[in-house]
Amino acid sequence: MPKQFVLTLTGPDRIGIVQHVTESILACDGDVQASRMARLGGEFAMLMLVSIPDAKTEQLSDRVESLRGEGFKVVITGTEGEVLSQRKDWLPYRIEVSGANHEGIIHKIAEHLSQQGINIESIDTDVVPAPMTGAPLFKMEAVVAAPPGLPRTKWQDELEEVADRLNVELQVSLYKD
Repeated sequence: MPKQFVLTLTGPDRIGIVQHVTESILACDGDVQASRMARLGGEFAMLMLVSIPDAKTEQLSDRVESLRGEGFKVVITGTEGEVLSQRKDWLPYRIEVSGANHEGIIHKIAEHLSQQGINIESIDTDVVPAPMTGAPLFKMEAVVAAPPGLPRTKWQDELEEVADRLNVELQVSLYKD
């Protein structure tokens, strides 16, 4: 029976990190179920959901220790599917935010969603130069899950008010894989 783990890894960016880590997972007969990876500043960060046969979990621990020996920070956390099954009726939405970069955008959006009982499933943010001026432009894309009894118009209208106060553009749409 396979076990699932969340593997997080950070370390200095260099060519071959992804190949090296996935080789370690494959050597344990493991499979990457989902992942997010990015270079952030001079560091490379990986976040993976990994499935490993129960008999190979000790081998995965040994492989992780070798990665630590190479200067990576690695954490492996076992995961359970209970929370996911409790939220199977929840409605998925995509939220896109863009505008002039300033402090507090992520916090205020996350605060509103949390107060509404909406769960953030994933969130990606970036600051890029605006096309004409080069001014810092904030971009965020999030996938959230809303409880089935929560009216979309209520939380979306209030989220638009938050976006207006932050002086950012907001788009909300049903999320489809």
